[in-house]
Amino acid sequence: MIKIWHSTIVIKGVECMHKFLPVGSVVLLKGATQGVVVIGYNIVEEGSKDVWDYLGCAYPIGVLSSDKNLLFNREQIEKVLFTGYIDEEGMKFMDALDESEISKS
Repeated sequence: MIKIWHSTIVIKGVECMHKFLPVGSVVLLKGATQGVVVIGYNIVEEGSKDVWDYLGCAYPIGVLSSDKNLLFNREQIEKVLFTGYIDEEGMKFMDALDESEISKS
């Protein structure tokens, strides 16, 4: 089950909750007609101090150039179309990412 603000991931029979979706996840943003692939996290916009939850690119096209990438927050996700691959190393990274979110609060 996937929610906008958390993703439930099962690895080796253990269910884990995370605030972020794994890289490779495909989402539909509110008001959009084309999917977006998650390719990064906690992005600081150039010339700003704003931190965005996700960096994405258009699906199925992929990265064309850096000026075509999308910055978005979890609240903008309307629907999760696909949850990306995650293994034990990815789970450790997601745990650290979640911890960095807690420390920013």
